[in-house]
Order: sequence, then structure tokens, then C-alpha cells
Amino acid sequence: MDSTRGEFALIERFFKERGIKRADVPISVGDDAAILAPPANSHLAVTTDTMVSGVHFDAHTPIDALGHKLAAVNLSDLAAMGAEPAWASLALTLPDFDETWLDQFSRGLIETLDYHHCSLIGGDITRGPLTLTLTVHGFVPKDRYLLRSGAQPGDRIYVSGTLGDAALALALQQDKLSVACDISVREALNERLFRPTPRVMLGTLIRNQANSAIDLSDGLAGDLKHILTASKVGARIDLGLLPRSDAFAASVSLEQGWPYQLVGGDDYELCFTVPEGRRGAFETISRQAGVAVTAIGVIEREPGLRFIHAGKEIQCDHLSYSHF
Repeated sequence: MDSTRGEFALIERFFKERGIKRADVPISVGDDAAILAPPANSHLAVTTDTMVSGVHFDAHTPIDALGHKLAAVNLSDLAAMGAEPAWASLALTLPDFDETWLDQFSRGLIETLDYHHCSLIGGDITRGPLTLTLTVHGFVPKDRYLLRSGAQPGDRIYVSGTLGDAALALALQQDKLSVACDISVREALNERLFRPTPRVMLGTLIRNQANSAIDLSDGLAGDLKHILTASKVGARIDLGLLPRSDAFAASVSLEQGWPYQLVGGDDYELCFTVPEGRRGAFETISRQAGVAVTAIGVIEREPGLRFIHAGKEIQCDHLSYSHF
């Protein structure tokens, strides 16, 4: 690379001058390290996600959507902890210099971070196979964070939004499923795959009502099992209650849709448990977040995850996605 396209020039042009500037970041992009000022009486929540070309995305994914999704998947992790986003750092590996690609990617990333008042504070750019890594930091009031380990027998199991859209969109893209549907339906499904919505506000609103929470990245069945294992409990899910979008319902039947909703992944919704005595307060507060929440089951004392439909137990031996 020449001097106008070197690492520092790229950082200056596409990242340093874009995005919000928070008051708690005295020194940001451009020095050897950022200087940060965490608030008093808060814990710091930190999460990191990596997206690799050919594994997490391919040529179907719009470039700005890559930036959006990289931010969204990290913000979703913070939401599951009840944390408020604050700072992000980016590690970007590029096979070569592409001005158009960098412009679109950085805009998608920073627009999403800006929306959630999260400041890009630094990172690194190097040459190699296309790999995107983001670390996001957030604040949560002391002892008010959400964990996977707090579920109790009798808790109602909730999910936000709808499930299965992203997995169905991917199956259609890869020709693993043939469905006659309108272009508008396809576009709606693709939007959920390319541009998931992190439920940040919902996460902060429910941290006083929920006993446990997790974000749904690898599929409801597998992610809920993480809560059950950490909490040493079991659960019963009513498959007829799984929330479906209009586009999803127009594409597949109820039973055809279950695998996509249970193990498809990439939903980035929240799954959480709420004790019976707090359900009224919780449902009132959750409406402030402007996102639908649906009770789909109950936590039980007996270990294991069970599925029912129309009063009968259904066998679902699927596993969630695993990288290895």
C-alpha cells in the first residue's frame, strides 16, 4: 500500500472521523491505546464476536449489512446481560484495499453503533483473509446484570420478536428449500438475516424482572439449553406458541417451520425467564421497548428440554449450530 492507503490512512479516513464522540472517552482512535473513564457504581460488560468470510457470510451479504451485523451481534450479547453499550474496538483483516468496500462497511458499522450511543474507540487493520472482529464494552449497574444461571422452576420462558426468519432466508439462498413466495416476502426474510435488531433497550428494561437471559445466536433449542445447564433445571416449550413473522408464516407450514425456529440460529432475539409474580410488571415494562414478547413455555424442576404441541410431547432431537 502507498502512504494514502496504509493502515493509518485507512483508519483516519474511514473510522476516526465517523461516529459519535462520548464524553467518557478522553482519548480515542489515533493513539496507541484509548483512554476510558468508566462510571462509578457500574460493572463493565465485555463481549467479542468474529465473522469470517465463507463461514458467517458470503457474497449474498450487502457490504453495509456486514458492518451492521458485526455491531448487532455484539450488542445483542450485551442486551442479554442487561448492559448499556458504550465502547467498541475493531480488528479488521482485509485481503486488499477496496475503497468502496471500506466506505460501505464502515458506514454500516458506525451507523449501528451510533444508534445505540456506542463509540468506536480503536482497533487494528491488517492484511489477510477477510475477517471481522469487534469487541464491545457496556455498563450495567452493580449486581443488576442478567445471567444464564438464575432460572427457577415456575419461571415463564419468553422470547422477543419472532424466530426462524434468518435461518429460512439462508435456506432459500442456498437452495436447500424451494418455496413459492413473493419478492416482498423474500426481502423481509433477508432483512432479518442481514440486519438483525439487537434488543438493547429491552435488555436494560427487564434486568429487574428477569431471573435469567441469553441471546439467540445458535438457535432456541441450543441456547435455551445453556440456561438450563447453568441453572440446573429443565423446561417445557409449547411449539404452537413460537412467534412467527408474516413472511415466515407465508412461506412454511407450522411443522415445516419448527426446525428453523428451534435450531436455525441468527435470530439475535432475547430468551429470558420471568417468575410468575413479576409477569404483570414485566409485560407492562416490556411494552416500553416497542418489541413484542411471547411466553412460550415454563421452567421445570426435572432436567431436560421437552417440546409439546396440542397437548402431546413432540420429539425434537436437533442440536444447535456448532463451529467444531
